Amino acid sequence: MPSEALSLSAPRRDVRAHPMPWKSPEHPPTRNSRRWYRVSIRTVGVIGAGTIGRGVAQSFAQAKFEVILVDTSQGQLDSALAQIGRDVLVHAMLLGQQLQESAQSVLSRIRTCTEYGPLADADFVVENVTENWDIKRAVYEQIDAICRPGVIFGVNTSAVPITRVGSVTKRPAEILGLHFMNPVPMMSAVEVVSGHFTSEETLDITRGVLKDLGKEGIVVQDSPGFITNRVLMVTINEAIFCVQDQIASAEDVDKMFRECFGHKMGPLETGDLIGLDTILNSLTVLYESFRDSKFRPAPLLQKMVDARLLGRKTGQGFYTY
Repeated sequence: MPSEALSLSAPRRDVRAHPMPWKSPEHPPTRNSRRWYRVSIRTVGVIGAGTIGRGVAQSFAQAKFEVILVDTSQGQLDSALAQIGRDVLVHAMLLGQQLQESAQSVLSRIRTCTEYGPLADADFVVENVTENWDIKRAVYEQIDAICRPGVIFGVNTSAVPITRVGSVTKRPAEILGLHFMNPVPMMSAVEVVSGHFTSEETLDITRGVLKDLGKEGIVVQDSPGFITNRVLMVTINEAIFCVQDQIASAEDVDKMFRECFGHKMGPLETGDLIGLDTILNSLTVLYESFRDSKFRPAPLLQKMVDARLLGRKTGQGFYTY
């Protein structure tokens, strides 16, 4: 993704002129502190317009933030805006809430671009690209030079270590994990991952931003897979092995989890929702990180990804959509 050359001597905007979307009365900022310039977060950069990125952009826009949505493909961006427009109404209905404003009003707060340059205006950034270290590294090396010092980068990853991401930037204290779950607008919590260098100030500010989204930030320490995916990926993978070994059908595996454990979705339904390519990438990262055979991907999973049977996003996975 190309980026525009920026002048590092450009004057900083006076963010104090904007209303504060959140405050922390327990730790009020002082005029001389760096946090004085960071309590007013109005514009959020969202990198990646895939399934999760769209949900993140929608959540911020509905919470009255201005959003800069970046992707390499204009077609992907157009598709994202169309889906967000539909989902604003659908999610309100599913949550039993009254629609607060029109989809068009929400979309008016999202601007799209195919280069990183506009992220110079961002006060906070959430990255949502694929679970591939080489791709993520290239993203952070570019945006670190574009975004203002002090801007927090939220790494939306299910397995890539946050400390590793921080190591390729000049702002490791402002790097943390933000593991949003799908569908983002409907989830009430976010797994917040503290890297080795992540500051308490960064965690505090991020919890405040998430609170504005109506979500609770649950802080965990940096380790491959963190909590959710370290447990969930093994569960989904073993469910795939059960189908591969012809122990039960996908339908019966999921029914056991719904009927016996009270889960809203079974592991294979969940895999289809997340995307089987994402499941495979996450398991690969976990296996390479721990060198433990319990994370080895099921051959059936690899075969389905090779066949582009990725779940909901392609219309066919363990189920047909």
